[in-house]
Amino acid sequence: MATENLLLKEELAVRRGAPQIVGEDPSLRKLFTALQRAASTDATVLLEGESGTGKELFARSLHALSPRADAPFVAINCAAIPENLLETELFGYEKGAFTGAAGRKPGKFEMAHRGTLFLDEIGDLPFPLQAKILRALEEKRFERVGGIASVQVDVRLVAATNRGLKAAVASKRFREDLYFRLSVFPITVPPLRERQGDIPLLARYFVERFCRDLKKKPLVITPEAMEQLQAYRWPGNVRELQNCIERAVILAEGDVIFPRHLNLSFAAPLERDTQPSPWEQVDLSGTLAEATRRAVRGAEKFKIEITLQEAQGNKGRAAELLQISYKMLLAKLKEHGLE
Repeated sequence: MATENLLLKEELAVRRGAPQIVGEDPSLRKLFTALQRAASTDATVLLEGESGTGKELFARSLHALSPRADAPFVAINCAAIPENLLETELFGYEKGAFTGAAGRKPGKFEMAHRGTLFLDEIGDLPFPLQAKILRALEEKRFERVGGIASVQVDVRLVAATNRGLKAAVASKRFREDLYFRLSVFPITVPPLRERQGDIPLLARYFVERFCRDLKKKPLVITPEAMEQLQAYRWPGNVRELQNCIERAVILAEGDVIFPRHLNLSFAAPLERDTQPSPWEQVDLSGTLAEATRRAVRGAEKFKIEITLQEAQGNKGRAAELLQISYKMLLAKLKEHGLE
């Protein structure tokens, strides 16, 4: 009966327009079962996982499975909005609150009344704003920017992060009380490399979808191309796979997707024993001190490069991830010729 109940909820969510979650890996099915159980409550859910794993997709599924499914699902990316505008985006403002505020504007909290508010990249929430978020969650009320009257809302909060919030709490960059309030029901979304068996399913799903969207005849992925897809580590997870398949569908001339259409010739195999030793690339000539200095310098440069990529070129965010000052990061960029 419990299984039947879960299946009926899933079917109802699909009819309500829930996004389709593709995959049969046990870790994914376990995650979806937890999601269904959380959906029937009003508990705050924290989705943790690497970038590109589909955390917003799971948040939308959670909403569609919940009793709030007929109310709004409102999403906001805390990292994509400048700090000085984020408060007004979340809580709205009153007429005359600042120059240009010609009238009252509701914020995301009001727009999500009786529904679900999804705060993506919650780890990038400015520290001063965290207290107001906490109060809004605990008291279910807040004041608009420039206002004095309290606005009462009924909102279910779902948050997501690709950063370790525990580390941010330890370094005093994230409020401990807000962290505990958010992580009432934590769910970790596994990276794609940990569910390799789902790669063929996802690849075929995306091929069918993009062929339909681009009005192309159905395409078939060759065994060689599928082997490349399964050998790649997918650091960008499902989002990267989706972009790879979309590009392949566009490039395919006939009715077959070959390895050349994937542009994964640079990909390192997944198996550790087939990877070349990283020390083969390091100049170990000279004295121990000289070799150590070169190795440390090379590791430092590489770490800065990958962190800048992770921060999408945002130097302030990169400095924060590296836990060094912005001024020191600029000096290191100059030192390593990365400007």
